[in-house]
Amino acid sequence: MAEQITIRPATRQDISRLDDLYRRSYARLLAADYPPSTLVFALPAIARAQPELIASGLYFVAESGTALLGAGGWSQAMPGGAGRVPGVGYVRHLATDPDAARRGIGTRLMTHVIRDARGAGIRVLHCKSTLTATPFYKSLGFRSIGDSAMTFGGGVAFPFTLLSLPL
Repeated sequence: MAEQITIRPATRQDISRLDDLYRRSYARLLAADYPPSTLVFALPAIARAQPELIASGLYFVAESGTALLGAGGWSQAMPGGAGRVPGVGYVRHLATDPDAARRGIGTRLMTHVIRDARGAGIRVLHCKSTLTATPFYKSLGFRSIGDSAMTFGGGVAFPFTLLSLPL
């Protein structure tokens, strides 16, 4: 029997569960592509739920029963809230439970995100992807438009790939 997965908008009541999901997911899944010296600075910054994103109604959780298997969404504002461009959206904070990885959870979430963004009039989705997730996004049709890095405490660089998907 196939696993029953429900995707619904995240709520403020999900924040502590999301924080736990991000910590577990990023610590395990990013370890293959980022050294521990980078993750020790990056994880405290990236493994936190963003209440304003959750309140937007554009952020979703994937559940099976009471188990939180993944989360992800999109926004019209660039990450960090720095401006909007009509017709442009941004993939935000996709994560999958590491014990549920490679079971299609991320694909189901991104299919939902893409459909939701398209329905809101978004014509192109941009994404700042970890090195780990870049092949996943490319499998969905995203194309690389460049590489960059964020800098965390102590001047530690966290490289990522910029991706784009026309809708």
